[in-house]
Amino acid sequence: MKTIPKNFFTQDGKQTSFLRLVRNRFLTGLCIALSLVTLIPLLSIVVLVIRNGAPLISTQLFTQLPPAPGLEEGGFGNAIIGTVVMVLIALVLSVPVGILAAIYVNEYARVSRLANSVRFVAKLLTGIPSIICGVFAFAVVVLNTGQFSALAGGIALSILLLPTILLTSEQALLGVSNAYREASFGLGATPFQTIWRIVLPDAMPAIMTGVMLAVARAAGETAPVLFTALFSQNWIHSLMEPTASLSVLIYNFASLPSAYHVRLAWAASLVLVTLVTVTNILAQILFSPKHR
Repeated sequence: MKTIPKNFFTQDGKQTSFLRLVRNRFLTGLCIALSLVTLIPLLSIVVLVIRNGAPLISTQLFTQLPPAPGLEEGGFGNAIIGTVVMVLIALVLSVPVGILAAIYVNEYARVSRLANSVRFVAKLLTGIPSIICGVFAFAVVVLNTGQFSALAGGIALSILLLPTILLTSEQALLGVSNAYREASFGLGATPFQTIWRIVLPDAMPAIMTGVMLAVARAAGETAPVLFTALFSQNWIHSLMEPTASLSVLIYNFASLPSAYHVRLAWAASLVLVTLVTVTNILAQILFSPKHR
């Protein structure tokens, strides 16, 4: 039987409890305050982008081509389409490979040398500057095909997406309780059936969150796209031609002496932020547990 401390009901005991309560409330308030501080940079960026980009938002931005220097009419519809096309190419190339690799290293060979090597390389790739991926894609794709293209841009972005998708998918699979796997095996299911019907559905929301994080990074990358897809003032007609993108448009227009082009850069920034935000929200809604 536990004994009650002698000073539990004494004045010293009350003072100690009071000090603990004050300290607990102080540390809780400090954590809340620091959490709010982390939101300041994000909110500042959002407010600045909305304030400078919102006044120019109109239908013509999404339906017209960028204007020539000196003109003040036009939009960046081709850059929006080009960004979407290159991100889709990157997803098609990287998502199947990343998820299947994560399934292998987590479900089939968790402690093997190959699995450890894959994890090491993936973590190493996450720290490589994006411009290196652009230079690699330029040397492998652009020089061999002889032209800048949306395909080269998608390949460069897929290299950036792959390690993020692999690592986040592995963490999502690790988050699935082993009890589910054991129950499935106990009912006679094969490893493939267990992964396909039990593990993947339970891990899918977390996997899609990782995919959306990768998409957000890819959509905002400039250097890889600049080295591979370059830029174009025209609508995209083929995957094997120079293609406009929002990130490169922002980079190009922000440094021009034309005030209208600078405003276009702000508007493109707002559109890019909005596209990424809407994509993440839709992914959370569609792949939340209640919708599975």
